[in-house]
Amino acid sequence: MYKIKTYNNISDKGLSRLPSDKYAVGPDIENPDAIILRSQKLHDMEINDELKAVGRAGAGTNNVPVEKLGKAGVVVFNAPGANANAVKELVIASMLLACRNICQAWQYAANVEGTDEEQNKAVEAGKKKYVGYELPGRTLGVVGLGAIGVQVANAAVALGMRVVGFDPTITVKSAWKMSSEVEEMENADELFKEADFVTFHVPLIDATRNLLNAERIASMKDGAVILNFARQGIVDDDAVLAALDAGKLHAYVCDFPSQKLKNNDRVITLPHLGASTVEAEENCAIMIADQLKDFLENGNIRNSVNYPNIKLPRGGKSRVAITHDNIPDMIARISSAVGDSGYNIHHLRNESRGDLAYTLMDIECEIGEDMIEKFAAIEGVLKARLV
Repeated sequence: MYKIKTYNNISDKGLSRLPSDKYAVGPDIENPDAIILRSQKLHDMEINDELKAVGRAGAGTNNVPVEKLGKAGVVVFNAPGANANAVKELVIASMLLACRNICQAWQYAANVEGTDEEQNKAVEAGKKKYVGYELPGRTLGVVGLGAIGVQVANAAVALGMRVVGFDPTITVKSAWKMSSEVEEMENADELFKEADFVTFHVPLIDATRNLLNAERIASMKDGAVILNFARQGIVDDDAVLAALDAGKLHAYVCDFPSQKLKNNDRVITLPHLGASTVEAEENCAIMIADQLKDFLENGNIRNSVNYPNIKLPRGGKSRVAITHDNIPDMIARISSAVGDSGYNIHHLRNESRGDLAYTLMDIECEIGEDMIEKFAAIEGVLKARLV
């Protein structure tokens, strides 16, 4: 029986993928084999010896101590693309909110007083203050062309926009899905200069913190719109506010409210709605549940953020999964432990990712926990288990 601890409200459609005859699932589980969470912060969590995996039902993992867990041999999964449509729709909606001044106009209309006739006169007199512009022919710059960025780019192309994109680490999978009309920019600076709108779809790391700053804003077109539905900290809010007050930027739409942002009438702040749809929450939960199930039952890894992806067809009579440091001679040590015990390897696959590596191995005969203990005793092995 596998034990899965849940944090936050995880969709039942995802949890139902974990059959009750094999899985005990709930918020009160102790010493779990795996954790499923959404926004719960785990940085102060004590890592129990039984923990094998953590699944974040979403794309970002800033609330998860990924490096710490990796060094403990714990595989961290996320759900890239499961919420992509939800975020895409909100980005498109936000461009329309900004270019048509919809939020400001709505507030104006809501505050008009008097009889219907007086209000009609006031509306006709005041609407000229909220004249906007249309999207076709405007240029959208997409920073980050992963699952979300590609969907945003394709949707903008369909709306008649010119789209320029920048992502030095774009995958072949993403490139295949992206419209051929999206233009590649050599660097972020080139993209900022070209764009009427800029949207960010990258993780918050040292390289992306304050990716949009005062210097880059100064190089942008007058009246540009900034959209941030990725992570707080990617955009320098102070620099954006200064540019809004100076008339350099037209609007800023983001998913991360703060006191200073929400007091500016050119800023639209939303309460972290990017992935807040029923469909996105269900998709994320289903993806994470399926990935954890495959990992726990078969040892396969898909969509990990700290260990390499591995899929190995079943063979032999015993399967062993080993997380370990990426150091020389490790495969030889593992193989020697098998041979010295009189066993034969049916097949083996090893992949590495930075300082960490993962070995999935099928042995031709049945083995016991004594063999797992031998693997665990090898210097550099973090966790070893019989799958």
